[in-house]
Amino acid sequence: MTLDELRANEALRRHEFPVVADRVFLAHAGVCPLPRRVADAMGRYVANCQQGDQEDVLPNRQIPRTRELAARLLGAKPDEIALVGPTSLALSFVAAGLAFSPGDNVVAYFDDYPSNVYPWAALAEKQVETRFLQTPALGVIGPAEVLEKVDERTRLVALASCHFVAGYRIDIAGIGEELKRRGILFCVDGIQTLGAFPTPIGAVDFLAADAHKWLLGPCAAGILFVREEMQSRLAPMALGWNNVVCPDFVAQAPMALRRGGRRYEPGTHNLVGLVGLEAALELILEIGVAEIGRELARQRAWLVPALRAKGWSVLQGDAPPERTGGITSFYRPGVGVAAWHQKLRDAGVIVSARADRSGQQYLRISPHFYNTDAELRRALELV
Repeated sequence: MTLDELRANEALRRHEFPVVADRVFLAHAGVCPLPRRVADAMGRYVANCQQGDQEDVLPNRQIPRTRELAARLLGAKPDEIALVGPTSLALSFVAAGLAFSPGDNVVAYFDDYPSNVYPWAALAEKQVETRFLQTPALGVIGPAEVLEKVDERTRLVALASCHFVAGYRIDIAGIGEELKRRGILFCVDGIQTLGAFPTPIGAVDFLAADAHKWLLGPCAAGILFVREEMQSRLAPMALGWNNVVCPDFVAQAPMALRRGGRRYEPGTHNLVGLVGLEAALELILEIGVAEIGRELARQRAWLVPALRAKGWSVLQGDAPPERTGGITSFYRPGVGVAAWHQKLRDAGVIVSARADRSGQQYLRISPHFYNTDAELRRALELV
């Protein structure tokens, strides 16, 4: 299936994405509806689980293939992928698993999504300072803002690939190269770009992303990328039968960790979630993430001026295309959006309502590649 085929064949679009029959879903930066092939794969697996051991009915290559598909999407090695579930858990594994010394510091962004704030702020218990960026506008982070905060005691910088409200997509490669030259580790919360835009990891040490947004997969079926050279430095924060060698399920001494990403997977996997993740990754790779990114950029290019023509202000409306993601947030200064949000929902148009630290409220539209211009026009009519 290609994007052109979807555009030309409404019956195909409705088959692959059943949600479009009942509503206009424009909230993929939140929690996505499942495509048919993802739900069907999970349903078949669950049905098979009625017949025996849930692990035995799983095809032998299911988990390795899911790891391989995730690696292909990222441009990583399969052994650099850990299947650990939620983004919050994966980022917490990184924060807790690295060896910090009192007086070290990490750099993060306090107005990022809380999953990428709290694990770093908690390092204060280890007498590690968390330095929070000062930015020219919400979510606008470039190399200059990052380098202003780092020094010889900075051990890691933790940033989101795209801000969850502003929709500003950072220059991962540019920031990463500056940090690499200084010997500073780089951890990326990639959940708002993975599956929507190419997410380069050439200068990234760790990346976490759950599947339930742009990957079009189930909740709590995410990935953790740990660069091969970093695996000896990142200790697993949970131990069990799956990541410690135990032949015939007999505990051994001394303990020996498994190699690769499996060292961060202590116990039984979220099997039904990984079945869905595999199907979702296949879909994203089939369409092509570069093609998806071009389509999302095209949608935003006409959506922003159309919103402005209706009297709305758009966060990062003038940002260059290479710095914007699939999120378009709009507002009227000092005005709440609850009534508009409900009006859209009542009409079957699903968007998100978000707010910033000042209390300003926003409507957030986040369409995916299968949404049509007609669906976006329908949303515009209602605001």
